[in-house]
Amino acid sequence: MTSISEWYAGKNVLITGATGFMGKVLMEKLLRSCPDVKALYILVRPKAGQSMSERVQDMMKCKLFDRVREDNPDFHQKIIPISSELTQPGLAISPEDVQTLTSCINIVFHCAATIRFDEPLKHALQLNVIATQQLLSLAQQMQHLQAFIHISTAYANCNRRHIDEVIYPLPVEPKKLIDSLEWMDDSIIRDITPHLIGDRPNTYTYTKALAECVVQQESGKLNIGIIRPSIVGASWQEPFPGWIDNFNGPSGVFIAAGKGILRTMRASNDAVADLIPVDVVINLTLAAGWYTAVHRPKTALVYNCTTGGINPFHWGEIEHHVMSTFKRNPLEQAFRRPNANITSSYLIYQYWILVSHKFPTFNFDVRQLNWPEYIENYCIGTKKYVLNEDMSDIPAARQHLRKLRNIRYTFNTVLLVFIWRVFIARSQMARNIWYFVVSLCFKFLSYFRASSTLTQ
Repeated sequence: MTSISEWYAGKNVLITGATGFMGKVLMEKLLRSCPDVKALYILVRPKAGQSMSERVQDMMKCKLFDRVREDNPDFHQKIIPISSELTQPGLAISPEDVQTLTSCINIVFHCAATIRFDEPLKHALQLNVIATQQLLSLAQQMQHLQAFIHISTAYANCNRRHIDEVIYPLPVEPKKLIDSLEWMDDSIIRDITPHLIGDRPNTYTYTKALAECVVQQESGKLNIGIIRPSIVGASWQEPFPGWIDNFNGPSGVFIAAGKGILRTMRASNDAVADLIPVDVVINLTLAAGWYTAVHRPKTALVYNCTTGGINPFHWGEIEHHVMSTFKRNPLEQAFRRPNANITSSYLIYQYWILVSHKFPTFNFDVRQLNWPEYIENYCIGTKKYVLNEDMSDIPAARQHLRKLRNIRYTFNTVLLVFIWRVFIARSQMARNIWYFVVSLCFKFLSYFRASSTLTQ
């Protein structure tokens, strides 16, 4: 496997989506495990109030790059930002930058995409399909390109019961759909969206499936690899366990449960939670890039990057480990004690809603993944890296949880006594039961005291 890092030595790499979660981990892994890589060209969109250079500088200060920084304090010199906007023609790359990229890039990693499930179809199409189309067009001009790796999703074909590592045909030609939607009013597109996406649940999965078809159709003589990760979560091992920097996917759910805000989810406890650690995805992506460049396959190679088939873990098990982790390592200023539950029952779910919500070996063998340990590191990662909470404050957080527990017990006791007193006031039978229970408790206490005296 050392030949992977050797292959990347002296290579110029182009990365889209480099400021996103997976893009940053990809950059860190390349810089740390392939230290002789020549340069990383990253497409960056300037944001309001922050220039492209400022965005990159802020990203480089991230804790994620600490290990790289220790080995090479000047690592940032290998990162070359290119101003770009995926929603604009030609990706809004200047002619000078196009010339630079086409003359030096050896491998492309296309990570950029919108991952919003409720994105309007036209915008999702622009970001996930048209941008991919335009990047492929640019790649065709690259004189030294050896591989083009496209990051898709395992859910691009979620309407199928069994998903092979092939690109499935769609009932509509992507180009015809793009041409048709160009002249349509947004309200018309909104009305026809359910008919277009068919049995897929949202525009995200639909446009990612379209993007795969575009990659297949417009690849020409390019060497193509497609990576299909499932639900990408915190790191397993690299650069350290539990790295996460966003509220997306499971992270937001874990934090909401840890804060005591989320009390219930409607799902099956026995359903497989197909989480995949981000470092596993990145290791496979870099290995696929090496393999694609070296072996030059005649057709696009597809890699399903999932855990459910070979090392399954279920939502019920995740619930247990998330709750136990946050009780041992509580989040600061929790709203309530962590006590979320997963139920497949609609009535129980509605009840809870009502009462509560208002290594440089490039390892990608997930059979070795220890789920309880991973989930604990994931939860601690959300505390340390997303919420920026200090682990030294855990004793205070535990004290806060104990206060919340005492408040809950007191409230429940007062409520129970109040309800019972209402019944006692209205029912002779209730009063009789009450006096019987009190008498029984008194006799038990008397017996317990007498037994203790005799023992002494």
